[in-house]
Amino acid sequence: MSIHTILFDLDGTLIDTNDLIMASFEHTFQHYELTFTREEIMEFNGPPLVDTFRAIDPDQADGMIETYRQHNLRVHDDYVKAFPYIKETVEELKYNGCQLGVVTTKMRKGVNMGLALTGLNHLFDTIITIDDVKHPKPHPEPVIKALAELNASADTALMVGDNYHDILAGKNAGTQTAGVAWAHKGKERLLEYEPTYMLDDIRDILKITGV
Repeated sequence: MSIHTILFDLDGTLIDTNDLIMASFEHTFQHYELTFTREEIMEFNGPPLVDTFRAIDPDQADGMIETYRQHNLRVHDDYVKAFPYIKETVEELKYNGCQLGVVTTKMRKGVNMGLALTGLNHLFDTIITIDDVKHPKPHPEPVIKALAELNASADTALMVGDNYHDILAGKNAGTQTAGVAWAHKGKERLLEYEPTYMLDDIRDILKITGV
C-alpha cells in the first residue's frame, strides 16, 4: 500500500547526536562516580532517560537526569549535525506532498535546538516529544498521537528509526516500519526486530514512497 505519511525518530535517525549522548552520559557518570564502558553506555542510547537512570539508581535518578540534561544542552551545538542527505531528502518528500512528523523520546527544548541547528525545523507537520505523551515509545501512543494530528491512517504511514523502540512503536500502532543502517548499535541489531524496510541510505526512502 502507498505511503503518504512518514514519521521519523530524531536522534540517531535524522540528526547525529551519538557523540553528544555519549559525552552527556560520561559526564553524568563521572559526576556520580560511576563507571561504565562505552559499550555499556551505548545500550542507554534510545530509551527515555528516566527509565535508564531509575534502573541504575532509583534514589539518585532525578539528580542524574538533571545533570545529564544540563550538560547535554550546554554542549549541544558543539556536537550535533544532520546525517548525510537528510535535509535534501526530507525537503523532497515534503515537496512531493508527503505528510511528515517527528516522534521522539526527547524533551521539546532539545528537539527544537536540534532541528534549528540542522535547518530541519520548517519541514515537519507535527512534532511529538516525550512531553506530549504519558507512554513513550515503544508504546504506540506517540505514533498514534502524531497520526491523529495529521489526520493520517496507520496503514499508509511509515515509522522510521534507529532503535528497537522505534520499530516496535510503529508495529504497535499498525504502521509500516523502517530501520536505518547508520544506527549507532548497528544494522544487525535492528534487523532482529523485523522492520518492513531497512534504509542503507536515507535516499532509499524516495524509492519506497515512489517520490
